[in-house]
Amino acid sequence: MAEVEIHAGHPHEGDELGKKVGVMVGVIGIVLAVVTIASHREHTAAVVFKTEANDQWAFYQAKKIREHESVVGSILLEALDTDAPRIKAGIGKLLADRDKYAREAGEIQKAAEEKESATGRAEARALRFDLGEGLLELGLVLSSLYFLSRKRLFPVVGVVAALAGTVLAALGFLM
Repeated sequence: MAEVEIHAGHPHEGDELGKKVGVMVGVIGIVLAVVTIASHREHTAAVVFKTEANDQWAFYQAKKIREHESVVGSILLEALDTDAPRIKAGIGKLLADRDKYAREAGEIQKAAEEKESATGRAEARALRFDLGEGLLELGLVLSSLYFLSRKRLFPVVGVVAALAGTVLAALGFLM
């Protein structure tokens, strides 16, 4: 049985613009991959910073409770007033603890506020990456539509969207 070969020519063999658009789509895809990874990592960093901030706020709350308990204890000892020397020593210890807890709570509060600030920065960076990612995806799709329609408008608009996405992502890296 004879084999039949059908030779079909490629209708767009000499399409130089198509080759350029193909390379451009590949480059946009690479940039998109980098921005997507950066976006995911930044979202993870924001969650980690927020968790650390929450831990610090819980620690702060514990110190404030201890501080309050020291005040209550000293008030109770003053109210008892049965053995003056022992009560005076106990009150002195409780008031020293109160001051220590207040100082430590202040330091913890600063650490928690720094973590909150880091969370805000990470969320702002992640937003820029997300917007850049969306525009790069739009640029990729629009540019790819050239191969279906052979209309030059699609890669032009695609390049504009991809450039805007790249600029937004770059701003995220620079923050």
